[in-house]
Amino acid sequence: MLPKIIIHGGFFSESSQSEDTKIAKQNALKEILLKANSYLVEHTALQTVVYAVSLLENNVLFNAGTGSQIQSDGEIRMSAALMDGITQRFSGVINIQHIQNPIKVAEYLMAYDDRVLGGAEATSFARQNGFANYNPETPERKAEYEAKKASQGIGTVGCVALDAQGNLAVATSTGGKGFEIPGRISDSATVAGNFANNFCAISCTGVGEDIVSGALATKIVTRVTDGLSIEKAFERSFDELKVFDGFAGAIGIDHLGNIFHQYSHPKIVFAYHDGEKTVVFE
Repeated sequence: MLPKIIIHGGFFSESSQSEDTKIAKQNALKEILLKANSYLVEHTALQTVVYAVSLLENNVLFNAGTGSQIQSDGEIRMSAALMDGITQRFSGVINIQHIQNPIKVAEYLMAYDDRVLGGAEATSFARQNGFANYNPETPERKAEYEAKKASQGIGTVGCVALDAQGNLAVATSTGGKGFEIPGRISDSATVAGNFANNFCAISCTGVGEDIVSGALATKIVTRVTDGLSIEKAFERSFDELKVFDGFAGAIGIDHLGNIFHQYSHPKIVFAYHDGEKTVVFE
């Protein structure tokens, strides 16, 4: 099996973001993809999605980890999740604070029976297990917050990988939509936004409430498991979002190595390597 990988960095808005920002995101995604693809050659899909998403979290261009959106009370709360297609284990953190890489805390939780933690308890767990205090705020996010110009819910990051043994895994991380009510829960640390099994793995981005309402990641994976092609599974699941004009995008890989992505509103930023070539969004 040729290892394959796809990553996303949320949505790109032609109306609110410049051509320079677009080029910067293209370059960043390509650089991260190439690093992650090289890593995948000698690591499992599970290890690779954590590695790729941590790189995305560390890049201030994306709304996850460093550079996360600021909520209505001036605080940053982040969520991230991880799922292994082979073991079917899901782990995640919801509204964690003062952590550099929420996805690494989610990875640490994989070994526990209680694998999804939220709020102050998630932060406390991280501290108890050696994760240092870290301020993910950037001057740019602070300026957006002060001017009330933050973008809304379109900056989640994610990675899906298929390793040489044919194993699938997915990881997703978000800094939220900006100015939300404290305590709001996004889709990223739920099976609606991050789901995998032996047949397919999906990471979503967009408006979390729409993704949860559409149970998007779970629906696509279930349909592939039941025999639909990944293209048809995406098509049918996105058609169901039209009922309420759901704002969502998703990336995925199936057990046959087919890579697919789709979005309901233009346009998701993504990059993938199919074992032979690299493709970056245009």
